Amino acid sequence: MDIRNELKSLIAKNGTTLKKICAILTEKTGKTVAGNNITNKLRRKTIKFEEVMEILDVLDYHIEFVRNK
Repeated sequence: MDIRNELKSLIAKNGTTLKKICAILTEKTGKTVAGNNITNKLRRKTIKFEEVMEILDVLDYHIEFVRNK
């Protein structure tokens, strides 16, 4: 699974942009969240799980862990 492509797909499915997501996150957290910063983290695969969870929260998604059978 490539988190970069998954997030890009979810953002597109929701008809929004990373810029809008970052604006919401900035407002929500009180810390400046820049789109190019998130893009670089995704490209380098250094994005934190917490940051992914915050983005998913804005998009109204969550991660579910399911045991393999």
